[in-house]
Order: sequence, then C-alpha cells, then structure tokens
Amino acid sequence: MLASIAWLKRYVDIDVTPEELADKLTRVGLEVESVIHQGQGISGVVTGKVTAIEKNPKSDHLWVCQMDYGSGEIVQIQTGAQNVKLGDIVPVATLGAELPNGMKLKKVKMADVYSYGMLCSAAELGIDNKLLLPEQREGILILSPDTPIGKDIKEVLGLNDTVLDIDLTANKQDCFCMTGIAREAAAVLGKTMRMPDTSVKEAAGGDVHDMLRVAIEIPELCSRFTSRALKNIKIMPSPDWMQNELRACGVRPISNVVDVTNYVMMELGQPMHAYDYDTLAGQALIVRRGKAGEHLQTLDDQDRELTPDMITIADTEKAVGLGGVMGGLITEVTDQTKTVILEAAAFNGPSIRRTSKALGLRSEASMRFERGVDIANCHRALDRAAHLLEEMGACETVCGIADAYPVPYHPAVITVTPETINTRIGVNIPKEEMIEILQRLQFDVKEDDGALVITAPTWRQDVTCDADISEEIARMHSYDKIESHNPELALRQGKEDPMEEVKSEAEDYLASAGLDEVMTYTFIHPSFVDKMMLKADDARRNVIRLMNPISDEFGVMRTTMLPSLLNTAAYNLARQAESVKIFEVGRVYLPKSLPLTEHPEERRVIGAVMSGRRNELTWTSGKDGVDFYDMKGVVEGLLAKMQLADYELAACEETYMHPGKSCVVKAGEKVIGYFGCLHPTAAANFDVPEETYVLELELATLAESALRVPQYTHLAKFPGTSRDIAVVVPRNVTMQELERVLRANAGELLKDIRVFDVYTGKQVAEGCKSVAFNLTFQAEDRTLTDGEIDPIIKNVVEKVAEAYAAELRK
Repeated sequence: MLASIAWLKRYVDIDVTPEELADKLTRVGLEVESVIHQGQGISGVVTGKVTAIEKNPKSDHLWVCQMDYGSGEIVQIQTGAQNVKLGDIVPVATLGAELPNGMKLKKVKMADVYSYGMLCSAAELGIDNKLLLPEQREGILILSPDTPIGKDIKEVLGLNDTVLDIDLTANKQDCFCMTGIAREAAAVLGKTMRMPDTSVKEAAGGDVHDMLRVAIEIPELCSRFTSRALKNIKIMPSPDWMQNELRACGVRPISNVVDVTNYVMMELGQPMHAYDYDTLAGQALIVRRGKAGEHLQTLDDQDRELTPDMITIADTEKAVGLGGVMGGLITEVTDQTKTVILEAAAFNGPSIRRTSKALGLRSEASMRFERGVDIANCHRALDRAAHLLEEMGACETVCGIADAYPVPYHPAVITVTPETINTRIGVNIPKEEMIEILQRLQFDVKEDDGALVITAPTWRQDVTCDADISEEIARMHSYDKIESHNPELALRQGKEDPMEEVKSEAEDYLASAGLDEVMTYTFIHPSFVDKMMLKADDARRNVIRLMNPISDEFGVMRTTMLPSLLNTAAYNLARQAESVKIFEVGRVYLPKSLPLTEHPEERRVIGAVMSGRRNELTWTSGKDGVDFYDMKGVVEGLLAKMQLADYELAACEETYMHPGKSCVVKAGEKVIGYFGCLHPTAAANFDVPEETYVLELELATLAESALRVPQYTHLAKFPGTSRDIAVVVPRNVTMQELERVLRANAGELLKDIRVFDVYTGKQVAEGCKSVAFNLTFQAEDRTLTDGEIDPIIKNVVEKVAEAYAAELRK
C-alpha cells in the first residue's frame, strides 16, 4: 500500500518527519518498507509557455521554441519532440537544472542554433509510464492549459510529496486506504482525525428508486449493494491535485468519473464502479450467479466465459459486470454518457479471489474485496464520489440511494476485564489508559461492574474476541515497554512420542532387512474389498466414500494396507522387476458408523509385500524365489528388535491368506497382525504371482506389547552342550506345540531350541512327519556332564510321546 504524506495531511495534522512517522507506524504493526521522496534529484525545472515555434532550417527534426517561464525574458530552447505546439505549457529545465538521471543542463549548440535549456518529457522527470495516459508517454509532457507559468514543476506535478510504502498484513484490511492509515497516524501522534466531506447537494431532484431497481439474489456472496444516480455528466480530466495524489499512490488518472471512483477507493477503501444508465436494460442492477455458457465482454475488451461460481452483476437481459473484479464494456462510461449509476457493494472475499485468479484479473478493487471491506462504508463512498464530482461541476445528483441490504451487519461486542488484558500481555496498564487507547482507535467503550464492554468499529472485522482487544492495547501501548523475561517453565526431557519411536524403529529395521519403503495413497478403488475376498460381515467392507475423489480409481478410504501395496507390487512386476520387497507404515480408516457422524478410527499399520526372486540373479546366487520363511524371518527379526519375546504364531483364518502358509501373530490375547502367502485367488485378483507373501501388523498393538528396552545377560563362564533329537509325530502337530512341550519339560538348563529338519517320506509312517531339533543346554556355575543331560533328553522324548503318540526316530 502506497500512502502519500500530502494526502494523509488532508485528514490528520502530521508534525513529524516522514521517517519518524514511518517508525511510529511500523512499531504499531504497519510495517513501512521504504520512505520514497518523490522528485528527488530534480531542481531548476519550472513550467513554461511556448510563445513562438519554428523549424530549425538546418535540421529535419529540430524545432526552435521561444519560452516564457516567468523570468521576465523570452528564452530560446530547441527540442526534437514533435508534439509541441504554440501556446503549450510544458516542463522546462533551465540552465543549471538537474534531472533524476543525473543530467545537469548547460547551453548547447545544435544545428548552428543555441539552446538555453530543455523541454522535459515525463520519463525525464522520473514519472513511471504506467501512471500516464498513452498520449503522455511519448514526447514532451503537455500540462493543463490553466497551469501557471514559472512554477516549480515538483509543486505542479505533486513531486514534492513523500510516499510511504507499507507492507500490510492480511488482518489489517482496514488500513488498505488513506483514511485507515490516517486513523492509525492520528492514534500514534495523539491527533484528532478529520473525515472527508461527504455532503451532497442532490440538485437533480427526483428519486433514484424511480429510476433504478437493485436486487441481491445471492446474499451469501453479496451482503450489500448500493447505487446512486448522477445526471448531466460531463466527462473531462480530473483536477491536477487529484491526478497528482492518484499517481503518488500508483494509480493512473484517466478521466474525472473513473478517477473519482479510484480516488474514493484509495481514500475510503471502498471499490466502486460506474455504469452508463442508458445501457441498462430494464433499469435494474441484479446481483446473481453467472449462468453456464454465459459470456461477458469486459472493459479490457476480452470475452469472458462466466460460471455459476462467479458473482455477476446483470440487468434484466444480460450480464453487465463481474462483481468486484471488472465491469462490462457495453455499460462503460464514455463521452456520450448523460447519466451515470455509481455502485458500491460488499462482496464475498473468497469468491472474488477465486474469480480473479481463474480469469487472471487481479486489481486494486479485487485485493480489497478479498481482505474484506467495511459494509457500512457503502453510503459514505457514494456520497463522497458525488460530492467530488459536484465540486468539479461535472454532474447533478439525484436524491436518495438505492440500497439492497438483506442481512444487516452487527459489529462484535466484547466484554473483557483489565486484569485479563494485563495478564495476557504481561504488563500493568491502568484501566484508564486502556480506555483512552481504544477510544483513539475509535472503539466504543463502556464500563460495566469493573469490566469493559467494547464495540468494535464496522471497519475492524478482524476484531472478534478479547485476545484481539489485548493486541490492540499492546501495540498502541508500545511493545518496547513490555519487559523481556524468561518463561517460567519446568524442564522436561525432550523425547519422541512412543508411537513415533516404534514407527521409526520398525522403518529402520525393515529397510535394513532389504525392503524398500513406499508411500501410497490412503484412497483406493472400492473393488478392493472383493479382490481381498473379505467376508460379507467383515468390518473392513464398511468403507468411507469420498465426496470429491481425485479420480474414479480413488473413490474410498482404505480399511486395510495390503491392497495399496499389492497394486504397487503388481505395477512393478508388470514392468519386468524380478523382485519386489516393499513396506509402508501408514494409516487405515475404519468408520464407527455409516454415514459418518463422527471421526473414523484411524489405525496405523505396518504393511509389507515380498514377491519374485530371493536374491538378485548373479553367477554366485541361486534362482530361488522368496518363500514363507523369508517373510517369517522378517517378522521374527522385527519382533526381536522390539524386544517382544512372549508371542506366538498360530494358524491364520483370513480369507485372503493361504490356509496352509500363513500365521496370525499374537501377544497374549492381543492379535498384532498376520503374515504369510497370499491366497491364489486373491493373488490372481491383484495380478501378482501365487508365491506372493504379505504382512500386516497393527502399530499400536505392537507398541503396547513391545519392551523396546535392550535386555542384556552376562556371557557364561562355562561352555554349553547341545543334543539333536528327531521325533516322529502326526502331520497336524505344529512346530509351536512341539516347542512348547520341549520347553516345559527340558528344565532351566535349556537355553535354546532350533528346528533344523522336517522330513516326510518313505522312512516315516503315513500321515506322520519327522521333526529334528537341536537343543542347547548350559549352566552358569559348572560344565554339564552327560549324566545330567541324558535324563533330561529321555524325559523330553517321553513327554512328547505321551502328548502326540510320538516316537524317537533313529
């Protein structure tokens, strides 16, 4: 936001330097990025009149001008510009003058004729081309015919002004105008602010309601729409003072009607638009949504296709403007316009932002609507615009304002105690100072039984609670007066959430075990429940459907991790990957009821898939594929990493798992998860090989069961001894059952049991299998003898025989 000091002085007496004002404003939250001194580097440039002009006979482009610039004599100056005419008043750089580009004027001789100065263009005076009309951008700058001669050009063009470049935060929409900044300046300087004159003569008589109907069909996108009618419009240049102040704030002057609407927008923060009344069908302005297929030719002569998301201003037949963004070309005010309708409205900020972004039309008006305008300012803006045009003799105002205001705005009323404010800020500000600060900012303050009842001004829509009041008091009291001190906080050991620690440890282990981590969408195709062969009453069939999915392939939230990983595995295998070993730690979403009435249960799950070759194919490695024991080794290693020793592997009943090659992992009565070979039908459904192995563990259950604290034991001083036994048992006896019997009967000297062979064949009875174990024994205080071990082995074999009709294989 560019703020002219000269403009600000219209509303508040500023008795400090621009730099001091910039510092004071910055300290209360209006960060001034730079102080721009306009006209810097210009001296000795005055206004002059061309009293005679003739061609230089020895040049095809030079003109010899006789200039009167109030010095009492006529001065000869040559120019190569072709737009200078007799009687023109132009900027004249006299001998010794300095220009912003560093040039210093001296007498020169061109084509045998001396020139005692220079006629200046706008660019030579440092004026940005963007702030000039097209005809002012080329050649010498031609000034208004009534400009007095001999005047310092900085005074005439307003180049003796200073401009503050203020970087406003999003919550300071009230300062996106000159009066808003003036309010802040008055508050920090302790001055009284003067508001602009909004008196209107209404000399045209009549009643605007007899001329125009205004209506709002979409109150959710337009909370207020107001209009005034101006008759006998005269289109002319706006006064020099207005043009100078507009240029100082980065706005290009165009004509009096357009300049006034821009001036009021910069002054009061209320964007406005002007319509040619005679081009409005049905003499109506209606705020509605754009219609599908509807088109509007905007003021930039572009054809725009409207959509129902766009706020559209229309008459009874057609669209005439995009609310808050740009008007339509058909209702543009021209030299032929006789009656003008001025509009001031309050539009929905997010809607304006979406429209301006979609059309690539970002303007001063749209930026103000995006931040929010003062809804109570509409009448004031219309009156101010009418007043300025009346002052120029450019119109006669019709009586009244047409106002559509379906839901009146009520500013926030906040009750807070001084003690609460002081506690929040950490200071001790007297109640009287608080009241004085708020009143300087034009808040209404009343006392009620020790509390302050504060009504925010209509332009402070960002103030909604007592914390906002505390901020206003703190910034105006001065942050520099708030002493710094260390917070009184008890020291605590910083550490990661236990769940996050388990997650990190699991990821590290799985990566070290040769699996690659992947990240998949939590969205998935609804068909996954059928591909997984889930039972009809399985809770995982209750999926949450997305209201606005990114595509049909991602229509629901997953309730199990495996389909996402299997899709990834299938994608890689289809592209000739010889081996896929992947894992992910992610979330699944289980609703408590459908349709959703509360947040679903989000479970964190470890998922893994292994398929293809066990090792990369080289001349030193075999061609074996991964099998059940590869996945089992990963699971056992992960559980060992988590220090989870008391777990068991039992037969798995999941429908998508192979019944003979899968396990459920339990810790006591808690089910941690499942692993094993995918069911052949499920494998076919996901286009992966039958020998595809999967893992799914619940992270929360794993974290609850894991010790995660390293357990150490001393190395034994005495050697251990081991024995091998092989027992023949029925095939339906599981390894886990056998191991349980062995451990229960081997005594305290047993340190480890390992299965090293399982045999079925001719040498064992039909329906039986031979299982070979290696049993390791060790004592802490002695070397064991055969006399101690043999009875233990005999007892173990007898107990196995009793339990499973087993016999010792010889």
